[in-house]
Amino acid sequence: MTFKQFMSIIRARKVLVIATALTTVTVIVGVSLVLPKRYTSTGAVVIDFKTPDPINGSLVPGAIAGGYLATQANIIKSERVVLRVIKALKLDQVPALRQQWEDDTDGQGVFDTWLADVLVRKLDVTPAKEASIINVSYTATDPQFAAAMTNAFIKAYMDTTVELRTEPAKRFSGIFEEQTKAAREKLETAQTRLSEYQKANGLLVTDERLDVENARLADLSTQLVSLQTMAAESASRKSNAGANSTEALNNPVIAALKADLSRQEARLKELNAQFGPAHPQVQALQANIGELRVRIDSEIARVTGSLGINNTVNMTRAAQTQAALQAQREKLLKLKAQRDEASVLMRDVENAQRTYETMQARLMQMSLESQSNQTTVSLLQTPTPPSNASFPKIFLNTIASIFLGAMLGVALAILKEARNRKLRSEEDFEELIGMPLLGTMPIALEAKKGALLPVKSAPRLTKRSLPELTAPKKA
Repeated sequence: MTFKQFMSIIRARKVLVIATALTTVTVIVGVSLVLPKRYTSTGAVVIDFKTPDPINGSLVPGAIAGGYLATQANIIKSERVVLRVIKALKLDQVPALRQQWEDDTDGQGVFDTWLADVLVRKLDVTPAKEASIINVSYTATDPQFAAAMTNAFIKAYMDTTVELRTEPAKRFSGIFEEQTKAAREKLETAQTRLSEYQKANGLLVTDERLDVENARLADLSTQLVSLQTMAAESASRKSNAGANSTEALNNPVIAALKADLSRQEARLKELNAQFGPAHPQVQALQANIGELRVRIDSEIARVTGSLGINNTVNMTRAAQTQAALQAQREKLLKLKAQRDEASVLMRDVENAQRTYETMQARLMQMSLESQSNQTTVSLLQTPTPPSNASFPKIFLNTIASIFLGAMLGVALAILKEARNRKLRSEEDFEELIGMPLLGTMPIALEAKKGALLPVKSAPRLTKRSLPELTAPKKA
């Protein structure tokens, strides 16, 4: 079908098209006027998930921001929020709603659940694209009720977000309180064990004391080496003790006695040569020389005896120092063992202290979170009673009815034309007979009084070369 054929059909059946369009418009507009008006109140909230939490410093990752907004939208439509709205507006105390519930369910089920389902059907929650904003709308027959419901849903949602943050903190607060108490008891036990150990051993093991004891051990070791050297020297001197020993030769008394002995012996030789051995002076001098020899031997014995005493003293001191050194070693080893044991106990105390401090910090954080009444949701647009109805939209319905009526009229015209096909143009004739059209004649009413036909009514020929057709002449 060409456009020319389509327009010829519309012109021929324009009454049907217009009547159908008018009927459609009348019906749709009439129904729109008859239907009860519904009003939609809209509010908006903005969710700040890019600012860190003031208590725990957490922050919603940007990768899940879209899912976070979708989750918040589902929370607004959740049963928990709707039940809070019902309690806030006392809708469960409205007799008409209870009667409607009994009529719909015959009293079966839970009234609050049924009412929540009814209210959610009229609630529309739409997260904004590429923005942290959620639009909340509620539709009702009363604009005041629609605004009240939208405000109630937004307030209930904001209160619920606070509860969703504080409820886990309250639960964990109890858990952390028990763990903190256990950690404090463990810390006290560790401190008691350390104190009892220190008291039982009568010490406060510190690195300074260990340094002092190490220095004393080093000093004893030095003393022992020195005494052992002295003992070895004194033992050597004792073994070499005698008249020709260094001590005897260097002794001034022995040296003086020996010098005196030498003089007396020289004198004895002179007297013996002069007077003979029986002379009284010779015999007296021999007696003196004998006494000197005795004195020299006595002094040598005394000197060698002193070497033995010195050797004994040196050996005794070396043995005492050796014993002191061994005792100091044992004491130092004991102190190190005590320090190691005390270090283990101190580490237990430190670990218990860190655990207790960590639990205490977490408990304080949970306590702050459980008492927090702040939310990341802020009211961006306050819902107000709408002045215009959101349904039905008479102007849009009228425009749509005109378009729909026109389309329906055209469809009926084409359908009727298909059931009763008529020749309305040259194309229709050619399609009907399957042959090309040579020309067309004007209708008889147009040829009057033998006058020539006007140009617009002149015969139309095809592209083939044909004789010209004219109107009949006057009689």
